[in-house]
Amino acid sequence: MRHLVSVALAVLLAASLGSASFAQSGATPAGSSGFRPAEHRETAGRIIGAALVDDTGWSRLAYLGDRIGPRLSGSAGLEKAIAWAVDEMKKDGLDNVHTEKVMVPHWVRGAESATLLEPHEYPLTMLGLGNSVGTGPEGVTAEVAVVRNFDELERLGESVRGKIVCYNVPYTNYGATVQYRGSGASRAAKYGAVAVLVRSVGPVSLNTAHTGAMRYDDALPRIPAAAITIEGAEMLDRMQARGDRIRLRLVMNAQMLPDAESANVVADLTGSKYPDQIILLGAHFDSWDVGTGSHDDGGGCIQIWEAVRLLKKLGLRPARTIRIVLFTNEENGLRGATGYLEAHRAELAGHLLAVETDSGTFRPRGFDITTKNDALFATLTDIVSLLEPIGSATLGKEGGGADVGPLMREGVSGGNLDVEGSAYFHYHHTHSDTLDKIDRRDLKLCVAAFAVMAYMVANLEVWPSMEKPA
Repeated sequence: MRHLVSVALAVLLAASLGSASFAQSGATPAGSSGFRPAEHRETAGRIIGAALVDDTGWSRLAYLGDRIGPRLSGSAGLEKAIAWAVDEMKKDGLDNVHTEKVMVPHWVRGAESATLLEPHEYPLTMLGLGNSVGTGPEGVTAEVAVVRNFDELERLGESVRGKIVCYNVPYTNYGATVQYRGSGASRAAKYGAVAVLVRSVGPVSLNTAHTGAMRYDDALPRIPAAAITIEGAEMLDRMQARGDRIRLRLVMNAQMLPDAESANVVADLTGSKYPDQIILLGAHFDSWDVGTGSHDDGGGCIQIWEAVRLLKKLGLRPARTIRIVLFTNEENGLRGATGYLEAHRAELAGHLLAVETDSGTFRPRGFDITTKNDALFATLTDIVSLLEPIGSATLGKEGGGADVGPLMREGVSGGNLDVEGSAYFHYHHTHSDTLDKIDRRDLKLCVAAFAVMAYMVANLEVWPSMEKPA
């Protein structure tokens, strides 16, 4: 705490000195955006300082993980979290706190196991993939064929009929590797495979399996799909290379139940001049049913919630409305994102910017924004310069995310918080995604970054025009 107080005081002092020196030198004229950072350094420093000494966000994230736990769509845990958040937001005095009904998929994992039978009996650490069908109570027992990519599967073709296909695909990046989790089952079912095992999508494992959503091609049989660890996939690969006969029994009692009622959580800090113009901050409240979803995406929900709570506590009411949305069902359906769009389609023109956070709670580096409005991008460049004292002043292009994606496809400018998330996929979708993997100061820095950015952009005197001056 003593260290955080010192940091906060240093930020406030730097902001004060910065404002004075700029005022004396006149070295910061208005840029093309018309936003003068020097005029706002004191306010930014005040926000950052307050964020760094406030433990409310950390306490709430701990409560969410320790007392409520995992929050898979359709589960009692998610609904308990939604009710808790609404109650706490009302206590915070936020405006227009409410839920918006969304029907979500309800997949239940059930008991599951994977046991190597030959060349010797050995239990494999595994997690069924979300939305997968089950095996039935007797399970599936079959030989295993290991492949390292889809090309190898294609070459094997019909020879995998009646077998369990194991994709031992080394991690390169999430986008390239996750396709094996997403469509691997149907690709193998095309050739008669009876189940698939997918090497966990991540660069590091301590015998930890990574779950996540998969999807079926409706034109092909639906076969069970599970993730195994890097260690397990490599062992099977070595066995195959030696010519060993590999037999395995997979048991999955997974089932898809009828859609369940859930909700997005919405709360505002209403604008004082332009209440119908909205700056949206988003994160998703659901998680997988393993771990406590602290990085993915409980921490993100706390980041945006705490940013708005902090602004209210400081008495900083912007000209435009800052809205936070805790989206439901990002992990296995995106029903919350599409539901929000449909519920607010009539107000779409008032949504000026939508920014989400869903890359874990790590040290913030800045923001990534996608917009056709060059003047807005220039303004945001000036705004994020106020985050230089905490090392978060970068503004990249081509931002976005799953939950703000539907809004962006309708023309809303959008993006995401950029964090130093090199360790994110060590914990992502695993039993290891728990609070102890999050640094308390990193959470506070993310809160500070969101609070400064959201307040400054929501409080602009004039919204940047897309029209270029004559």
